[in-house]
Amino acid sequence: MLQQTQVATVLNYYPRFLARFPDVEQLAAASQDEVLALWSGLGYYSRARNLHRCAQAVVLQHGGQFPPTQSVLQTLPGIGRSTAAAISAFCFDERVAILDANVRRVITRVLAFAEDLALASNERALWSGATALLPGAAHAPDMPHYTQALMDLGATVCQPRKPACLVCPVNDLCLANGEGQPERYPVKSRKLKRSAQSLWLLCARRKDGSVWLQRRPDSGIWAGLYCPPVFGSSEELAAAVPMRNVPQLQEGLAFKHVLTHKDLYLHPVQWLADARVQPEGAGQWFAATEWPKMGLPAPVRALLTSAVPDV
Repeated sequence: MLQQTQVATVLNYYPRFLARFPDVEQLAAASQDEVLALWSGLGYYSRARNLHRCAQAVVLQHGGQFPPTQSVLQTLPGIGRSTAAAISAFCFDERVAILDANVRRVITRVLAFAEDLALASNERALWSGATALLPGAAHAPDMPHYTQALMDLGATVCQPRKPACLVCPVNDLCLANGEGQPERYPVKSRKLKRSAQSLWLLCARRKDGSVWLQRRPDSGIWAGLYCPPVFGSSEELAAAVPMRNVPQLQEGLAFKHVLTHKDLYLHPVQWLADARVQPEGAGQWFAATEWPKMGLPAPVRALLTSAVPDV
């Protein structure tokens, strides 16, 4: 949950998630829909799907016990090299390096590592440098403290802008501090470009509060979640509505929803449908007691909740 998401946001979700799934067996046995419903609003939904698949792999392949080494942990769904190392270091005292964003910044500054991390070969070289800095083999029990200290150092002292070098406990070892230009590091030339996309949402509902939803594809925006039908234009949306019902469509105010590398401009179109009609294409009606419990993208949940009619 903490990957790409602030602690303050996660604190609202973690207790509920853990109360429902207190161990890996119960998470593995749950349906994906239930997992996504409890994740709804956190974003980056591939994390939830991977977490669910990971729990199933741990139960089916490892007898319900997480493997104790980075190399095996890294084979589980959704667990990359740095996350695997963090788990093995914290839980099993394994002597392995991590390189999350904060630690990467600390290590590049300590080593004055000026190579472009956009290149995989340079990233591998930095991993080697981080490994060389680990406590000696005799100090393996210190790995949880060492790993946590690096993470905290990057989060609180060795920040991207205006690092607090004067109070840094390793300032005498830091080559970037000796150069007097710590903000030069890390170096990464390749930047992901932001894009924008406009989408029209057909928010069809009945007087009893039920709404028409369809499951999104397994890849792309809002993958695997439930959502009103999504269209690339208002004309495409109108074509999905029976001709005699098109005049009943009411387009609301468009709003922007910000993703990591894309701005979505969402155009909600409301349709109070007769009980005997429905939009063209896949989907089904979900009762007013059902859809609030489903895995919905945050802007869709807000949109549907604000549009609940007085009946």
